Amino acid sequence: MPDRPRCGWVSDDPLYIAYHDDEWGRPVYDERYLFEMLTLEGAQAGLSWLTILKKRENYRTAFAGFDPEVVARFDEVERERLLADEGIVRNRAKIDATIGNAQAWLKLRENEAEGPADFLWSFVGGRPKVNRWRNHSEIPAQTAESQAMSKALKARGFRFVGPTICYAFMQAVGMVDDHTADCFLYRGKGA
Repeated sequence: MPDRPRCGWVSDDPLYIAYHDDEWGRPVYDERYLFEMLTLEGAQAGLSWLTILKKRENYRTAFAGFDPEVVARFDEVERERLLADEGIVRNRAKIDATIGNAQAWLKLRENEAEGPADFLWSFVGGRPKVNRWRNHSEIPAQTAESQAMSKALKARGFRFVGPTICYAFMQAVGMVDDHTADCFLYRGKGA
């Protein structure tokens, strides 16, 4: 519904509105979705989120529905296919990072007793942290939690997972609820 008040980062683009209203900030524990969002947040580095949202379906096709087991096996032929795919961001470093991150994801699944979802959620104590921001300008680009997540992911071989990317990821998958007080989805009252 375009007439509702929303967070300050939302434009009037219907795709952006739907993403904000139906997805952003909602807690997700599904491994494949978490891998998808970590990938997309990394792909967004240096670009607008709307650019990535518009390419999202192409990403899902290009990266086998974000199945880390399939993506981890991508070889040079697949890399070249991805570099030629106009439906995604054709950046070799980001493509290589996605493939490498899929491999790191599988190692995370093997080496962490709780699995990737619980590992990622551990940086916020396993449940969403509801913030009480008055407006978009108060929201930090990174936090101590996103710095810790970034450091831990990098130590496990992940790339394009700096603390700012990790914080955007945490917001996207509902680890932190950063809907602002001027947004109709704000839950900060009494939380």
